[in-house]
Amino acid sequence: MNKVPLTVKGAEKLRVELEELKSVVRPRIINAIATARAHGDLKENAEYHAAKEQQSFAEGRINEIEGKLSNAQIIDVTKVDANGTVVFGATVEIEDVESEKRVTYQIVGEDEASIKEGRISIGSPIARALIGKQVEDVVTVKAPGGNVDYEIISIEYV
Repeated sequence: MNKVPLTVKGAEKLRVELEELKSVVRPRIINAIATARAHGDLKENAEYHAAKEQQSFAEGRINEIEGKLSNAQIIDVTKVDANGTVVFGATVEIEDVESEKRVTYQIVGEDEASIKEGRISIGSPIARALIGKQVEDVVTVKAPGGNVDYEIISIEYV
C-alpha cells in the first residue's frame, strides 16, 4: 500500500481519536451490551441491537485509523528545507489576480482537508498548481467556471 502524507498535527489528531475510541467509547459500548444482555431476550431487545451497531461502527473506525497511521508518511513542515517553495504542509496566501480576493490555505493530506478550516488536500487542483512554486509566482487553476489565475503572496512553514 502507498504511503499517505500526513502532517504532524493531523497524525496527532488521529492518535487522540484512536485513544478516545479505545479507552472511552469501546468500554462504554461493552457495558451497554452487558446491560442490554441482562434484560433477557436478545431477539427483541432494541438496546442490545443499538449497542452492537455502535460497537460495529467504533471497531470499524478503530481499524480505519490504525490503517491510516500505519501507512502514514508523517511530514513535519518545520523541518523541511523548502527553499521558499510551496511544499506539503506549507501555509500559502494567494490572491485571485482578477478579483484581488485573498485566501490562505494549508496544503495537507486528504484525511485532514477541511475547506472551512483553510486546509486543502494535496490532490486538489489548487494545491497541485501551487506545489513547487514561489512567492510572486502566478499559477493557473482549472476551475469548473474556467481558469483562475492566483498570485502567491506568502508561504509559511508552521
